[in-house]
Amino acid sequence: MKTDVIQSFLEDNRSRYSAETLRSYKLSLHQFFSFCRKNYDEVKATDIRAWLASMVEEGLSKNTIHIKLAGLKSFYQYCIEENILKNPPTLTVKALKKDDSLPYYLSKRQVAQLQELTKGDYQFRPIIETLYATGVRVSELLHIKLKEIKWDTRQIWIHKGKGNKERFVLFTHDCAERLKGYLDKREVYSEYLFCNRRGMPLHREYIQKNFRSFSQTLGFKITPHTLRHTFAAHLAEKNMPQSYIQELLGHVDINSTRIYTRLMEHARKKQYDLYN
Repeated sequence: MKTDVIQSFLEDNRSRYSAETLRSYKLSLHQFFSFCRKNYDEVKATDIRAWLASMVEEGLSKNTIHIKLAGLKSFYQYCIEENILKNPPTLTVKALKKDDSLPYYLSKRQVAQLQELTKGDYQFRPIIETLYATGVRVSELLHIKLKEIKWDTRQIWIHKGKGNKERFVLFTHDCAERLKGYLDKREVYSEYLFCNRRGMPLHREYIQKNFRSFSQTLGFKITPHTLRHTFAAHLAEKNMPQSYIQELLGHVDINSTRIYTRLMEHARKKQYDLYN
């Protein structure tokens, strides 16, 4: 019964949520019910609070915990709308206050170290260059098709962005050269820019696994999303208008706007401090 209701929730909300949000909610529900070990209609508010407390003890950030709780709340909201439950256990559970810290990003020196580390890797060097040059999410990167790349104007059409938003992103001359070099060496035909040996998109976990290896070797945290934040921060340091950065990132949320406004202020202060 539990699995059937969860599956119905995910299927019925396929058009409402982005693929990335659904993936996150599915994971959150799996983690909660693995922790709680109760059927969905037997869960109490105390069970949810115990789950939240366990994540705090594990050292998860408040933002991460907030996202996981959001998935559980959305599921129980669905149960109300479908008349499956009348009094869901999430009604009295309050979310933790989200962290208001600036996004973590790399310095230009750290980016150079990452580029140097991967210079001999014909696939990951262009992957890193693409993430850093365009600011795309890893989920967007994995769905880029060759036909969506405009080599003459150095643009990529992102049509499977968060919330199904479409946009164009730009890439540099150096990125273009590395992508062309990679495609020349690639022996597998595929419509996707980055593919596995079967011509299908690379798996997200394969990307994450390699980035964990890079982090361990270099001694500082690097994720695909770190490069997205780094892309925004370095453009901010060059005084690119906030609205342009937002457009390139595909942001529509007002909270994202506020965070990146503060990020720009922080980046400008760093530049100011260099000369004073």
